[in-house]
Amino acid sequence: MQESLNRLTREFLTWLSERPRTYAETMEAWQTNCPRHSTWEDACSSGLVRIEGGETTGEARVALSELGETLLNRSRHVDGAIPRVL
Repeated sequence: MQESLNRLTREFLTWLSERPRTYAETMEAWQTNCPRHSTWEDACSSGLVRIEGGETTGEARVALSELGETLLNRSRHVDGAIPRVL
């Protein structure tokens, strides 16, 4: 299991936690072809996010997985912030 979040992954998970996001919106904001900035791909392969329902990319939702929520809350706690229940 991944124990900590890098800065970009934490920013991505925080962005997802702020409000419901569509798959299309997420891809527009976070997809990249640069191997040095593979935040979306890394979050997917690490099991930090899940894609829920929808027939189209505009209907499908991207949300934090239980692991993603746990690691985001843990990183907030480590930084001295009060953990937020997602």
